[in-house]
Amino acid sequence: MSHKIVVIGSGFSSLSAASYLAKSGFDVTVIEKNESAGGRARKFETQGYNFDMGPSWYWMPEIFDEFFSDFGSTADSHYKLKRLSPSYAAYFGNGEELIVPSDFSDLCQLFESIEPGAGKLLKKYLKEAEYKYHVAVDKIMRRPGKSMTELMEISFIPALFRLDLFQSIEKHIRKYFSSEKIIRLLEFPILFLGTMPKNTPALYSLMNYADMVLGTWYPVGGMYKIVEGMKNVALQQGVQFVFNETVNSINVLNGKAISVSTQSKVYEADWVVAGSDYQHTEQTLLKKEFRKYSSNYWNKRVMAPSALLFYLGIKKLLPKFQHHTLFFDCSLENHATEIYDDPQWPKQPMFYVCRTSASDASVAPPGCENLFILIPIASGLNDDDVVREKYYSSIMTRMEAYYGESIAPFVEFKRSYAHSNFNADYNAFKGNAYGLANTLKQTARFKPSITSNKVSNLFYTGQLTVPGPGVPPAIISGKLVAEQVAKKIKK
Repeated sequence: MSHKIVVIGSGFSSLSAASYLAKSGFDVTVIEKNESAGGRARKFETQGYNFDMGPSWYWMPEIFDEFFSDFGSTADSHYKLKRLSPSYAAYFGNGEELIVPSDFSDLCQLFESIEPGAGKLLKKYLKEAEYKYHVAVDKIMRRPGKSMTELMEISFIPALFRLDLFQSIEKHIRKYFSSEKIIRLLEFPILFLGTMPKNTPALYSLMNYADMVLGTWYPVGGMYKIVEGMKNVALQQGVQFVFNETVNSINVLNGKAISVSTQSKVYEADWVVAGSDYQHTEQTLLKKEFRKYSSNYWNKRVMAPSALLFYLGIKKLLPKFQHHTLFFDCSLENHATEIYDDPQWPKQPMFYVCRTSASDASVAPPGCENLFILIPIASGLNDDDVVREKYYSSIMTRMEAYYGESIAPFVEFKRSYAHSNFNADYNAFKGNAYGLANTLKQTARFKPSITSNKVSNLFYTGQLTVPGPGVPPAIISGKLVAEQVAKKIKK
């Protein structure tokens, strides 16, 4: 008899879990509250512009390749990848800018030009980061996080001493470099991990390896092409999709989930995989007696940032902007403090501009630009139109100062997105955009569990559980959960 599995949500982790479960021969139905698949990686189109709503950086390409390979396919058969060259630009204010090349030898020369000896030191720094990357991806991220013994295998123990788990990345970077520009380049990915560089394990230098060695890529047509490719894989495995259906409850009898109720139907289930927001699933979809964690537990979690986003359609070409441009023309420490230590709307935030039309003519009308602007901000803040307009005006002024020409008069489409939207569209806990902070106390076994100890056939996947936030980890999360469900069914 085929087991009926209901997957709640259709983000990357859900698409991954559904595909692997269906491949194993199970009857899989994905229920999605929005009108299309993708979760935070949805898209929208208007006035000839095609906007990706969420993820915009394509790193760790081998994880995507692995997913498609597991189904006898390739990423290339679903979308065409372009390696960005240059990788991105960083603006430091006062006309100072670094264009970061994709070629590694050119990158070393750039570092050398900034700080004598830094080119050679970069090679050494990234060699260590490469080791951490492979241990993290091949060992830590592949574990379901159900027991501390997962990290105690004999082959893994020596690796623990080389991962720099107990040294901060702030100190680690400064052992190699003194230039503030170089330090900012190496620390910028940390801003999205959910804590200050001084509190982030040096393990996460692995992100610099992903960036500077494995490269920054772009799927032509936009990031949503990945969603379309993964959805097609799921359909080929026999997965059924239901859209515009909001799950209202997971119904439990004798410690087992027996069905999932939406506003219009009850879906019988032998197994449930929740790719929906973990906190929402626990605190809203389950009755109190079936929750593994308390509301107090969730309120004590350290959250990664939320984001204030702007989607702009601009009737003017802006060739000075790279595909990715980072604005470091303010204090990283002050901004990070206002995100993590003293959560508040930042006084002068760093921000990031993605100009997808720099690499892809299909995302904007001729002679126009497609801009996606992201400001990292603390989770749990109240946002309204007044606050959003204040930051839009400030960011636009800084962009125009950088560009040396007016931009605002040429904006023909504008849409903003922040906490209340994340909450309304994804039931995101505290309006978060990136899940839990990657602190040592919230890593691996210390993340919310992929299994429930109150409901025997309920599993969790996505950014609030192992291995953590980001598109590649989400894809791995779905595979991990599918493997755990399949093992339990076979027992």
